[in-house]
Order: sequence, then C-alpha cells, then structure tokens
Amino acid sequence: MAKSSARFIILLAIVLLALIAAACFAYPLYVIWPFRRQGPSELAMALGILQVRPWLSILSGALCLLLAVLAWPKIQGKVARSIAVASVLIAAAGCYLSRVNIYEIMFHPAGRPQFESAERAKLDSGDMVIAVRAGGNTRAYPIREMAYHHVINDTFAGQAIVATY
Repeated sequence: MAKSSARFIILLAIVLLALIAAACFAYPLYVIWPFRRQGPSELAMALGILQVRPWLSILSGALCLLLAVLAWPKIQGKVARSIAVASVLIAAAGCYLSRVNIYEIMFHPAGRPQFESAERAKLDSGDMVIAVRAGGNTRAYPIREMAYHHVINDTFAGQAIVATY
C-alpha cells in the first residue's frame, strides 16, 4: 500500500508541475483576453505571473522532466506512464508558449490605412473615433476598425504617427 501511494504522489507531483508550467501561459492569456471583463485582483495576478513566468515555467518544466525521468522505473502501467509523458509534453509546451508574445501576433499593426472624406465615410452616429489634428488637417481612425489591431501606423502632415488605444 505504501508503494502505490508513493507512486501516486510522484505522478501527482509530475502532473501538478506540468499544470504550473502550462498555467504560466494560459492564465495571463485568459485574463488579458480582449473584450473580456477583468477584475482588478485577477488582472494584478495575471500581470504578476507575466513578470515571473519565464523562470517559473522553466523551473516547473525542468522539475517535471527530472521527476518523470527519475521516477520512470517506479511508474508502472500504461495509463500512469502515458500521464507522465503527457505531463512532460504539457510542461514543455507551457515553457515554450510562455516565451511567445501572443498579443503581438493577435494585435499586429493594421496595413496601410486608406481614407475617405468625412462626407463619404460610412460611420454610424454612435461610432467612436481617434482623431488627430495637425496643421489644419484632421484624420479620424474608427475604433471599430481598430478593434483587433489596436495600432495604426500612418504618415500624417509629413510625420510618422501611431494611433493606438
């Protein structure tokens, strides 16, 4: 009985370490996801995880792999070994994905903007815009067009500008 409970604890530790490595990527992504309400405490926690996740994911992933390798002879059965291997793969994925800035991929700058006169623009009366005025010229960037980019690189009045929100 003692051997089986020790094996269970080792397997549980491997799974928990894998979940920690995966959570380093998944939790901030879930909380900071666009158009989702964020509470102040969960946002603070997600931003805190972003600060430590490179080291936390590597540490938990390395411990997961080390524990799985050292405990491999004691892990018996196809199901238990499959769980151990899956956990190591999940930990490796968490380590890798924690180093990918998914927001840069999701919110890449929009292509070159095209403009129409205010009279020809198809805006609803409730549409919000970011307006830029320089030297008597004005440009408006509709928020609904920026929703998935959040960044518009443009040249206006001879100057490179970035419109963002």
